[in-house]
Amino acid sequence: MTNSRSPIIGITCSVFQSAGRPRLGQNQTYLDAVVRAGAAPLLIPHLVDGALLRAVYHRLDGLLLSGGEDVHPAHYGEACHEKCGTITPDRDEMELPLTRWAIEDGKPLLAICRGIQVLNVALGGSLYQDIQAQAPGAGRHDWYPDLPRDLLSHTVSIAPQTCLARLEDTVSLPVNSLHHQAVKDVAPGLIVAARAPDEIIEAVEAVGHPFAIGVQWHPEELASSDARAQRLFDALVAACLAAETKR
Repeated sequence: MTNSRSPIIGITCSVFQSAGRPRLGQNQTYLDAVVRAGAAPLLIPHLVDGALLRAVYHRLDGLLLSGGEDVHPAHYGEACHEKCGTITPDRDEMELPLTRWAIEDGKPLLAICRGIQVLNVALGGSLYQDIQAQAPGAGRHDWYPDLPRDLLSHTVSIAPQTCLARLEDTVSLPVNSLHHQAVKDVAPGLIVAARAPDEIIEAVEAVGHPFAIGVQWHPEELASSDARAQRLFDALVAACLAAETKR
């Protein structure tokens, strides 16, 4: 834990192609939301060396698992479906252990879109590799790429008595929807905190953890103008500060 009153929040990176070369980075909206919450963002590269990854992890006060590519289905015992999207093996090898360490250590964690899927897989759950192909009766969830990322495409029903319900002070929340995969079998140690109208899981929480929430929507794209979305980042930072006072 750092001595600063501004916690360091590690944010996992995506791979981008630029001028024919792979580059690591993340959307500015993640960093902005963390900064508004009073923390310092730190982008985590795709480190597969366990010792180096541990060194970075120990310097973090909190972890933000960001959106991006699909998790390799081999991590939950399946072959790739034809509708499975882009896979980045090094990212899987970096994020899965980071997630397990954060859960084991009680380090505050916020998981967004791909992040909720990583959280579920890291703890033993599985995914719909493509909602439309594998979840009969499900509505549209992939409202991208040619639509505004802050488009509120449906509501989620939040389970009462959950951390998310207390945080948002509501049981119904309009959200954006930028995903084609979703949690299927919920991992041991997680509970469902929210669902879409078609029953697709939209949020989970880790039982007995100080702060570990995964959401399937993208609050970082809403947080600059929606206080309810910003509350997730504020709560992550508050959990980091609370952990610091206990040390």
